[in-house]
Order: sequence, then C-alpha cells, then structure tokens
Amino acid sequence: MNGIAPIVAVEAAPLPDFLRSRHKVSVVMVVYMTGEALEESLSCVMADPLVDELVLVDNGSTPIEAARLKALAERDRRVVLLEGHGNVGFARGANLGAARASGDVLVFLNPDAFLQRDCIAALVRAIEDRPTPCIVGGRVLNADRTEQRGARRGDITPMAALLSLSSLARLVPGWRRYEVHWENDAAPEQVSEVPTISGACFCMRRQDFDTVGGFDEGYFLHVEDVDLCWRVRRAGGTVLFHPKAEVIHLGHTSQTSPLKVEFHKGVGLARYFRKRARSLSQHVLAWVLSPLIVCTAVVRPMMWRLRGRAT
Repeated sequence: MNGIAPIVAVEAAPLPDFLRSRHKVSVVMVVYMTGEALEESLSCVMADPLVDELVLVDNGSTPIEAARLKALAERDRRVVLLEGHGNVGFARGANLGAARASGDVLVFLNPDAFLQRDCIAALVRAIEDRPTPCIVGGRVLNADRTEQRGARRGDITPMAALLSLSSLARLVPGWRRYEVHWENDAAPEQVSEVPTISGACFCMRRQDFDTVGGFDEGYFLHVEDVDLCWRVRRAGGTVLFHPKAEVIHLGHTSQTSPLKVEFHKGVGLARYFRKRARSLSQHVLAWVLSPLIVCTAVVRPMMWRLRGRAT
C-alpha cells in the first residue's frame, strides 16, 4: 500500500435540533496530485455534521489515489466523484463541481486544507440574511496555527501586487500601504468586510455563485479567487472574513513544480489587471507591468531555493 492508509469514510454525527431545518450544504473539492494530505482533508469533511454532499473533482491523481477516491464514492452516498476530464485547471474544475452539486450552499475547500471544529457552521451562519451577492472566507491557518498569508487581503492593484510579490512593501519605509496581505495585523473579533479572501476555504449561496457567473475559467491556477471577490464587490455585494471559521491549510503539497505554480500566479495576476482596467491609462499600465509581474512571480521560488541552500 506504499505506506499510505486507505481513505476512511466517517459517519456524520447527529445534527443538533437548531440545524435540522437548514439549507443543504455541498462541499466542492478540486483534487490534483495532492498526496497524503488528501486523506486527512477528506476525513475532516466527512466527519462534519453539516456536510450533506462532497463533490470531488479529480483533475489528476495517481492510480492509487484515484482508486481510493472511487472506493470512497462507492461506500458513502454523500460523495460524488467527477473524473476522466483531465487537468482542466482549478477554475473550470470548481465550476464543474458546483454545477454537479445539489446543495443551495456551496463550500469550496482545498484538498490539503483541514476543517477545524464548527468551521462550516460558522461560515453558513455568517452568510445567512446577508445582502446578495456575498462571499465569506474562513481564517486560514498554517500548521503552527499562525494565520496564513493570503487569508485576508486588501484590494490588489498592479502596483500593490508588484511591491508585495517583491517584498518591497514590507522592506521599504513608507511603502507599507501597498502591502495587500493583512495576516500580520490583529484579527478582528467579529465577521468583517474585506476586499479579498482566500480561495482555500470559503462559502457562497449557490444563487450568488451563479449570479456572478462562478469562477472565470480564463484562469488556470491562482488568482481566480481574487477575481471572484472583485466581481462580487463590483456587483454591489460584500466579501467577508470570518475569524472564528478556522481551517489549517498545508499548501505546497501538490507534486507540481513551485516554479510552474508561481508562473501561473504571475500570468493570472497579469490577466486580472488587464481585465479590470477601465481607462486607457490603466490598460497601458496593465500591459506594461504584465511581463514584470510574471517575472517577479517566477523569481520567487528561485529565491526560496537559494535561501534554503544558504541556511
């Protein structure tokens, strides 16, 4: 068995009385070469009493993982497995999962993210009775329970992205206002409105997801969550961060090269800025900065490797 235990379907605990007459919740998870983290992620999902359905979109797994996913779907009627479409990218895969899901509340979760106690309950409560469209993201944590970079972010502009990616926003005095990542700021006590949340764990009503057109499938990997938040705000809706809806996200578990991941991130950012440009000057700036943004993103994993060797 290659030292990896089989995925175990966990029976959901009985629902408390106040949750019995609730909306149906579907969790959508796009899987691609996740590795051993997938087992724990699935176990956490299946153990949550609010999960009525888990839609697994297999964009590509090893034969062993694919067989275990298929066995889980055969054992547990709550699991729906979509496979055979190949690696179509995260945005398109997530849209496929949402279209197949039967719930009227959708929770999108990364396959290397572990739901913490009452996370989904908190997300569902936060979204109830909110004006439409609305998206609420959880507090994404590292394995040591520090808040992860990207869990809550400011409005991502070309200049802010460039200075944040290069770390100049943190290093140069007076440029702190360009830092889009807020994980080092004190977390709010209550659900708070923010410009951008993380796509690692978030919740939307199906109606709202459909209203804004779901994910833009022009993004292959990364930035599709930034784009979705922007479109929710542009439609007059709200983006919320929930400090009590916690999820531990490992990150970097996929067997995909970090260089390739950062390349897609850079390409996604460049596309995002061109897409949201309105004036001629904004279009010119977006096109001029696009190569620089992609190059800055690609250099990052090279610097990580050099620093690792230096230490």
